[in-house]
Amino acid sequence: MAAHGIRHTRPVLNGQGERVVRIVCRLAAVAAFGLLSVPFASAMDLTPEQGQLFTSVSINPPNAHQMTVCYGFGCRRRAMLDFSAADRRTLTHIMASGRASAAAERMAIQKAVVWFDRRVGPMIGTDKRVANADIRAGSDATNFDCFDTTRNAASLLLVLREWGLLKHHTVDNPRYRGNPFKLQLPHNTAVIRDNTTGVKWVVDMWPTKYAHVPDVMPLDRWLNES
Repeated sequence: MAAHGIRHTRPVLNGQGERVVRIVCRLAAVAAFGLLSVPFASAMDLTPEQGQLFTSVSINPPNAHQMTVCYGFGCRRRAMLDFSAADRRTLTHIMASGRASAAAERMAIQKAVVWFDRRVGPMIGTDKRVANADIRAGSDATNFDCFDTTRNAASLLLVLREWGLLKHHTVDNPRYRGNPFKLQLPHNTAVIRDNTTGVKWVVDMWPTKYAHVPDVMPLDRWLNES
């Protein structure tokens, strides 16, 4: 039976999973979203780039009822989060605090991501996760790498969109950075777009530890960080 809406699935131990788990998150960005062209079916309206987040690791996209939680580096481990009526009420209340403006909605999104972290952490062990985790963190079973946080944050945002809880923003395509000429190591993130200004903002939980507020900043600034 599912415990509090979490259903564990078996770790991915195929060749792809074994390869990904050995690679440092920052140095594996070429494979971040895969180069596979795998058809996907979803009730959600996804862009090809959003769909690729899920097909590249052979998981279903989120829907209004559930999402796959990726952890263990490169989605090597995964669990299903089945949203309960209580979950939806809580997230609706959180997002209602951001209805007044785009800035307020971004703060509400940060709170929703913290809620997600607290919701799944005790069930799958990621309540022990550290900031900037990659293979050097020493425990794939209790951590997210940047591939995992990108998929998880994007999934949560898509669910919020599906529930009609995003008023001021649209879920945009995930983005990658990594310029070796500027000594910038590879990294990936989920992205939202302001419906009024068109400015894109990252929603990046990877640089923060368990239950801490994720980074939300303009994409242009994020692209130039080291």
